[in-house]
Amino acid sequence: MVLVVEDEPMIQSLVQEALEEGGFQVEAVASGEDAEKLLAQPDRFRAVITDVNLGRDRMDGWDVGRLARETDPSLPVIYMTGDSAAEWASRGVPNSLLITKPFAPSQVVSAVAQLLNNPTASLPPGA
Repeated sequence: MVLVVEDEPMIQSLVQEALEEGGFQVEAVASGEDAEKLLAQPDRFRAVITDVNLGRDRMDGWDVGRLARETDPSLPVIYMTGDSAAEWASRGVPNSLLITKPFAPSQVVSAVAQLLNNPTASLPPGA
């Protein structure tokens, strides 16, 4: 099960469909707060994909990534962003991936597969 956190319905649907076509089960939510509730359930997810900007005055994707790692230190985290890539080095969790919008749906599937198959193969932020 992959958790997708994306507040834009069209992008959420695109990512969910790509992952499902890639053979993954998906649970999608629109806010960091909703993700927080789901991440409180141990061992439910194998990976987290989160948008960085999840709305003004709301929990952001950086927070979701940290929370995911507090729940499970080895949980793969993939960030999606259109404008915050430069912050990844200082705000992203180690051994995570960043996908810059716009992206091809296949990039999401490849990123999840890469982290699930070889979690230490990804570059740490700043590398």
